[in-house]
Amino acid sequence: MNTKLSDRVNNMSTSATLAMAAKARELKEAGRDIIGLSLGEPDFTVPEFVKEAAIQAVKDDYHSYTPVDGYGDLKQAIILKFKRDNDLDYKPSQIVVSTGAKQSLANLAQVILNEGDEVLLPAPYWVSYSDISKVSGGIPVEIPTNIDSDFKVTPEALEAAITPRTKMMIYSSPCNPSGSVYSKEELRALADVLVNYPDIIVVSDEIYEHINYVGDHVSMAAFPDMYDRTVTVNGVSKAYSMTGWRIGYIGGPEYIARACNKMQGQVTSGANCIAQRATIAALENSPDKIQYMVDAFKGRRKLILELISDIPGLKANEPDGAFYVFPDVSFYFGKTLNGYDINGAGDFALYLLEHANVATVTGEAFGDPNCIRISYAASEEDIREAMQRIKKALS
Repeated sequence: MNTKLSDRVNNMSTSATLAMAAKARELKEAGRDIIGLSLGEPDFTVPEFVKEAAIQAVKDDYHSYTPVDGYGDLKQAIILKFKRDNDLDYKPSQIVVSTGAKQSLANLAQVILNEGDEVLLPAPYWVSYSDISKVSGGIPVEIPTNIDSDFKVTPEALEAAITPRTKMMIYSSPCNPSGSVYSKEELRALADVLVNYPDIIVVSDEIYEHINYVGDHVSMAAFPDMYDRTVTVNGVSKAYSMTGWRIGYIGGPEYIARACNKMQGQVTSGANCIAQRATIAALENSPDKIQYMVDAFKGRRKLILELISDIPGLKANEPDGAFYVFPDVSFYFGKTLNGYDINGAGDFALYLLEHANVATVTGEAFGDPNCIRISYAASEEDIREAMQRIKKALS
């Protein structure tokens, strides 16, 4: 701990996904043949119609500072998308465009949480939820699940976790890291608990909504009795393979949107002008235009589950969305492999990196100490080779 730095940053965890990706890059640069299955980054290029919109924006001389909360016509495209895909009605004053969905989440934590407020995190959860909450003064409260329940929280568990200090709940569906998708009935059951606690704000992270293999996506805000206390977070990184373009957005109660606009105005101001113009094209077009990516991910899901089932000691369920599997690896805890003691998921992930040359992420970072996250946003060739290496390393 560096005493010249703030307690805030000294107490903050490094993103486990980014840390593993950095470690994998270091080993690659040192000459190791590393297969990276740690990052949630599609291996597709950006759709041509999105690229063309960006090129046109450059030709049209977009270069100036943008409105803090986003271009007006981009906000209209977001409103169109919310209505078309989620049956949600928002006004421009309820929309804020940010530099990625991660900034959207950070804005929300900053404007909603006070010191000591509790934040419910159905586990497993995306790695940054916890530290985003902490740096805003919140106290993360994990609600455990397990592979046998498809990593979905029950109404009973949700009710038991609520206290007078609960201020927010953050969840994702489809979920990163488990790929779990809440059905309308399951979300309604959770909403039936939450309606009894009107001071709790729900943050619904829907960044993977289009990478869904089971049918229609359901938004918590689509329930009329939850609309005024739910903030829907989305972006274009995953479904449109626009990870580096850094555009995220929220739709929610107007007073929260105004507060996020105020916060963002003091931190980053408006998001990139060219990326915003490209995002208009992405959102105005039908999701059918990106179905080819979803179909490919579905095929890769089938492949990786078949290969995992052939590896003794790994227990995986079938995820309904996103592009991750989250196998339980606790069979190997307490064992020694090639002289390497496996005392938890972190040791297991490091063992695979060192002995199989495959980068994954420990489930401890996602609030589940028994699992690891494996991304199948990679080529089938890399998936086959990675699973072969893992099987050999564990044999």
